[in-house]
Amino acid sequence: MQKPALELKCSSFMLSVLHINSAELPHLLQELDKKLAQAPQFFINAPLVLNFSAITHQAIDLLALKEAMAERQLILVGITGADEAQQQQAAQLGIAHLKMGKANTLPPAPPRECKVLKQNVRSGQQIYAQNGDLIIFGAVSNGAEVIADGSIHIYGTLRGKAMAGAKGDANAIIIAQALDAELVSIAGRYWLAENLQQHGAKRGSCCIRLNDESLTVESLPD
Repeated sequence: MQKPALELKCSSFMLSVLHINSAELPHLLQELDKKLAQAPQFFINAPLVLNFSAITHQAIDLLALKEAMAERQLILVGITGADEAQQQQAAQLGIAHLKMGKANTLPPAPPRECKVLKQNVRSGQQIYAQNGDLIIFGAVSNGAEVIADGSIHIYGTLRGKAMAGAKGDANAIIIAQALDAELVSIAGRYWLAENLQQHGAKRGSCCIRLNDESLTVESLPD
């Protein structure tokens, strides 16, 4: 039997959600540029969903915002939490309105492999542990990236970027002997350096994990 030219199947994809807390475009873009400057490579061609729940019943120039995001190599794929007027504006621009779903109750199977690195990770280097955990006996410098489909353990100082659960494993964690990171991410949810400071992250040993779709950080005994 000839295979059909197309098939419609249900799938899920990890998308970053940008929460919009102000309808003032200049203010928005100023803060957006600050965040992009902290981790420019992480956001290149990143698909984003805008959450408008904090600015319902406020007028926002969605076309100008979409164009500004495109100039910054960001891809607007949809909005959520929008009121009727905002939804109508999105529809006219060909932007989808998405409903936030509940977390998947069947987490991915734990990784079966482990990549061990006994050296420092220098600026400009990228280390990726596919289908497994990543263990580093050394420091991760500013400008370096360490990525794992499972968890990341760093027996040294994390100053660069660490992205665990790269394929959506929400059970992944990041452990660092000392934390001074540019960016941490688990299953697509990320914090920049400023977020880590706001949530009380210190430079001692700590563990970062997901809790109800939000990142949390807890100190570990030295």
